[in-house]
Amino acid sequence: MSKKDHSSGPRVAILNVVGLCSRLLSESTPRLSKFARQSGKKESIIKPVVPAVTCTAQSTYLTGKTPAEHGIVGNGWYDRILNEHHFWKQSNRLVEGKKIWETLRENRPDFTCANLFWWYNMYSSVDYSITPRPLYRSDGLKNFDIHSQPLSIRDEIKKDLGEFPFPAFWGPRAGIDSSQWIANAARWVEDRHQPDLNLIYLPHLDYDLQRYGPNAPRCERAVKEIDELAGSLIEFLSERGVHCMVLSEYGITEVNRAIYPNRIFRHQGWLNIKDEFGLDTLDSGGSSAFALTDHQVAHIYLQEKSPDFSAKVKAAIESLDGVATVLEGDARKQAGLDHPRAGDLIALAEEDAWFSYYFWEDDEKAPEFARCIDIHRKHGYDPAELFVDPKIPFPDIKAVRKLIAKKLGFRIHMDLIPLDANLVKGSHGIIPRDQADWPVIFGNGTPDSEVLESTEIHDLILNQF
Repeated sequence: MSKKDHSSGPRVAILNVVGLCSRLLSESTPRLSKFARQSGKKESIIKPVVPAVTCTAQSTYLTGKTPAEHGIVGNGWYDRILNEHHFWKQSNRLVEGKKIWETLRENRPDFTCANLFWWYNMYSSVDYSITPRPLYRSDGLKNFDIHSQPLSIRDEIKKDLGEFPFPAFWGPRAGIDSSQWIANAARWVEDRHQPDLNLIYLPHLDYDLQRYGPNAPRCERAVKEIDELAGSLIEFLSERGVHCMVLSEYGITEVNRAIYPNRIFRHQGWLNIKDEFGLDTLDSGGSSAFALTDHQVAHIYLQEKSPDFSAKVKAAIESLDGVATVLEGDARKQAGLDHPRAGDLIALAEEDAWFSYYFWEDDEKAPEFARCIDIHRKHGYDPAELFVDPKIPFPDIKAVRKLIAKKLGFRIHMDLIPLDANLVKGSHGIIPRDQADWPVIFGNGTPDSEVLESTEIHDLILNQF
């Protein structure tokens, strides 16, 4: 165990409790509520950046810049040169602008930072990092694993904590175990390296609140679980002289309808659909217009740049039930989304709606990846991956058989995911009407301001040192 002299300044831990908002700070969160009020102040509310999604919010917090400046316009984007979409990439070099730890090192060359599961966590300038990173074998099999910086941490932490529970991080089995492992990793890093800034990602609330909606009675258990986990971690770090702050990226609101922009584009003849092995495949590079969907935001990319065509596409998307507005031109710029990665048009949903990537008209023609957990090939974020298809008889038996076959080395099609977007009951991405559904920040150094801009979080953290 290494020890470090911290006489040069304070140490801070930022607990990113995904999905936390004022509405959830109640009798079900005694530990977090007590921590929020320990300084005599209530939590501060953060006006969400648009889109209010993980990659954009985190990049805004860590740079103090808008998406137009740091380039992270969502959890994914369309590369107009490669004619390929990219979702959930991990290189930190995608984030344009100076990160908070780089600024702090200018005055404190010995300043150290740990990043535990915040996104864009590979090849960054932090000192210690851990992030999910599957291994892909030549026979097509995928093995769950993590990536670390320095590389030696990977084997050391897995020896001490066991393998990262990847199925609990995303998919039908997503739950508290992944957040617990990350919290244990934060303790592990603190014991061995005592970073000056420790960025800790706790995603647990993201799962059931999207599955069932934030007001569902069964979500209360998830709220109590994250309260106990985060409260225990705060206590551990505080006892070691670490100043803790809790923040969130967004709040999750109830939804009751999905919007299918790519289907209306298909009806208009703007999508290029290829037949591959008898199934539909979306050829985005050959499409006149298509949508890359991301929760309550849809980026619409146009091959034809004429004002007339743009107006036709805008009118088509505006005609869909659940669409609140479509940003273009100055409106796109005013929203802080004027960046080459962003769509030519950007559609925002009503609060009770969200965008689905589905482009097929017949489920029998859906591509193979549609029924699988596949966060990279789908033309949008797919929260249906949180469910096992209810139409499958004895799904547990089917899942076990497939897992056994996979363990034996067989290439298995894990086709367990439903094609029913209506199962999803919670979403995020826009600015909710009620501030009780906005993200929050509280703890050591909580400001007097009741409402903060997302771009202000960078300086707020910076000022803790």
